[in-house]
Amino acid sequence: MTKTVTAKAHTNIALVKYWGKKDANLMLPQNGSISLTLDHFYTQTSVSFDQPGATDQIYFDDQLMPAEKADRIIKFLDLVRAQSGLTATATVKTWNHVPTSAGLASSASGFAALAGAASRASGLNLDDRALSRLARRGSGSATRSIFGGFVEWHAGHDDASSYAEPLQDPVDWDIQMIAVVLKATQKPISSTAGMARVVATSPYYPAWVTTANQDLVRMRQAIADRDFNQLGQIAETNAMRMHALNLSAEPAFNYFNADTLTAIQTVENLRADGINCYYTLDAGPNVKIICQSHDTTAIKTALQAHFKAEQLIVAQPGPGMTITENN
Repeated sequence: MTKTVTAKAHTNIALVKYWGKKDANLMLPQNGSISLTLDHFYTQTSVSFDQPGATDQIYFDDQLMPAEKADRIIKFLDLVRAQSGLTATATVKTWNHVPTSAGLASSASGFAALAGAASRASGLNLDDRALSRLARRGSGSATRSIFGGFVEWHAGHDDASSYAEPLQDPVDWDIQMIAVVLKATQKPISSTAGMARVVATSPYYPAWVTTANQDLVRMRQAIADRDFNQLGQIAETNAMRMHALNLSAEPAFNYFNADTLTAIQTVENLRADGINCYYTLDAGPNVKIICQSHDTTAIKTALQAHFKAEQLIVAQPGPGMTITENN
C-alpha cells in the first residue's frame, strides 16, 4: 500500500542574513545566518511514491504544475530517490500559506516541508540534522525551517558540515514580528540570481562576509541575554548592509518600492518617539518589524496611516516542522 506523508513547516526570517553561495550545487553559503521561525506563515506538503506514469505529478494549491515550472521540485525528489534507492515517481501536493516570491521566505517553508514529507515517504528516517542538510539542497534558508524559535545555520565547508540547529526553542521572552505585506507578487530578480550577481560583481562583498560573521557572534549573545534592543539593532543594520550590496552590484538592483521606504520611515519615527521597534527585509519589498507585544497597538496604528489593516500581519515565534503518516 502506498504511504502518504504530510509535513508542515513554517517560514523563518533571517536576523543575520545569508547572501551569497560558495557552492551553488551543494547550496553552501558564504557566511552563516541566524533566524526566527514564525507561526503565521507555513507550507503543508503531502508526498506519496509509486505514482503510475513516467513523471512526477506536482500540485500547487490544487493546480497541477507544468513540468517546466516543477523542475526545481523534481530535481529535489531526485535527490531523495538517490538517497533512498527508490525509483518510483511521486505525487506531491503543496498548500502554501505564504505569498510566493515576495520576500516572505516561501521557499524556506516549502522545501523544508518537501524534505520532511518526501524523505519519510521514500522510507528514509532522517534525524533533524540530516533533514536540515537535505532541505538546504532545495533552498538554503529551508535548512533553518526544520526548527522552531531562534535557529543558526552553520555555513560549513561541505555537505556534512553545513546544517542548522536551534539556538532557543521555545522562545520564552517577548518578541514578535509584524509583517507589512506590500506586494505579494513575484520579485524582479530571484534571490538565487541576485546573490550570484552580488558575489560576482560587488567590490564590497568581502567586507560583507567579515561583518556578517561578526554579527553572528553578537546576535548569539543578544539571544542568550534576551536583549531585545541589541537584537533589533544588529538585525536592522545587517539587513541594510545586505541591501546595500545589491545597490553596489553591476548592474545594480534593489527589492524596495516606495511603500518599503514609507514603512521604514514609520519605524524610525516610532523609535524616535520612544517605541522600541526595528525593521528587517529579505529579498523582496515587504518589511518585517521586530517588536514586543506591548507596542503592537501603537505600531499598527502608526502603520495604518499608510497601509490597510489586512496588510499588517502579527506573527509570534513559531514551531519546528511536524510530520504525519497516513497509510
